[in-house]
Amino acid sequence: MTLFRRNISMAVCAGLLIPAHALPQNPAAVAGTAIAPEPGRDHPGPANAGFAERNPRYRVQPNDVIEVQFRLTPEFNFTATVQPDGYISSQITGDVNVGGMTTSQISQAVGQKSGSRLKDPEVGVVLKDFVKPHFVVAGEVAKPGSYELRGDIGLIQAIALSGGFVNSSAKRTQVILVRRANSEYAEVKVFDLAKLMQPGTVREDITLRPDDMLIVPRNAISKLEPYLRLSSLGIWGLTMGIP
Repeated sequence: MTLFRRNISMAVCAGLLIPAHALPQNPAAVAGTAIAPEPGRDHPGPANAGFAERNPRYRVQPNDVIEVQFRLTPEFNFTATVQPDGYISSQITGDVNVGGMTTSQISQAVGQKSGSRLKDPEVGVVLKDFVKPHFVVAGEVAKPGSYELRGDIGLIQAIALSGGFVNSSAKRTQVILVRRANSEYAEVKVFDLAKLMQPGTVREDITLRPDDMLIVPRNAISKLEPYLRLSSLGIWGLTMGIP
């Protein structure tokens, strides 16, 4: 489980219901847009914390299964499951940290580790199984939790899959979307789902991405940081959760 997924799980387990007084102090949310940072504050804007590169290659994560092939010495081929700490292990390589690497990067790392025992090893890596893309819905919905992301799913459909708003207290007008911006930050946006669900605006729905997290708060949101560090996302959820 990636750090982002681990932190998301912590937030979901906390029953993330966000009171207005508990939110970070920043200018008011504007529905459908990221909340503007306070003037003069050093926030990671799009220029510094933009989304990942276009058409990125898949990077392995814990519980993925890879097959390592030594083309000239197939007797050393092995299949390994990426451990929670990102390592794989074999007799010929010992421990190799492959967490967050692409298959080509893993080939290089394994080649370097096995180079002390094999002369000029030619290594190939095949992804055999992987953690399925998913999104998370938390807060005032009937069935909060993690859902597999199959095809194009928007905010409205995600709420429907999670059983819909749990009661009239759910803030339909201020649904929070937390999305990974880069390796360090998650971007926070607020959407007015009451408006999006109207017949004339339903086409403006936002398509979810893997690891996205939707939070339906119980209370009105007054202020919110536009970016959060991934390392603090779990703590953010725990401190804001209502038992």
